[in-house]
Amino acid sequence: MRTDDHASISARLDQAEVLVDTYSDYDTEAARQRVDAKAASIPPEAAPGASRTPAAHEQAARDLDLAVALIVDTPQAATALAQLADDDRPDPEGAVVFGALLHLARAHDAAQFWWQFAAGGGNRTAAFCLYLAHGRRAEFSDARYWRAEARRLSAPDSTSPAPAARPRPLLPETIRHQLLTQCHSGSRPTLPARLEAVINRLPVDPDNDFGTIPRPVPTLTRDLPHGH
Repeated sequence: MRTDDHASISARLDQAEVLVDTYSDYDTEAARQRVDAKAASIPPEAAPGASRTPAAHEQAARDLDLAVALIVDTPQAATALAQLADDDRPDPEGAVVFGALLHLARAHDAAQFWWQFAAGGGNRTAAFCLYLAHGRRAEFSDARYWRAEARRLSAPDSTSPAPAARPRPLLPETIRHQLLTQCHSGSRPTLPARLEAVINRLPVDPDNDFGTIPRPVPTLTRDLPHGH
């Protein structure tokens, strides 16, 4: 029997309130409905491993992929990432977005570095991503720690005014649609080669624990949609 992967993902996202606190005016439920609509059009046999229940680390990997796809789909993602690159004191919300991009570019250790930075700044979404990232590697003791941190961190004040104009999306609509569709076809969501090349050209800094860590530049949000 095929398991209901979307039900499991939704339950995990609901429990952590992932994205709700970081992007308080983003309609997460509408995003999930778009995911449901895409998933409904995919034949059951299209998903690899459909005849068995996924192992815990496999389910964590799927959940993380969807969380990352939703993060880069948020209207505020480009603004947060730009602030991370421009500010003297990097913003945790931008670090969550940058970590999501690095995950999509298969730079998993670097993604973990930026999520730990964001979680250290009190970001609950980052802690939830770390919970799934460690679960994906079957590092369940570390996963439990970050799950507890995601529960412990409180949501920020949601009364801040909404931006006057609708923010420019981080990625083109066709790519954001593709990422969500890949999640529910059972495939790993990945950036097109031209956008992954933009990430791979970023300057890097060495880190004793995480190896080579890319850092964002002020032009990143302008470069990504075009991938030149």
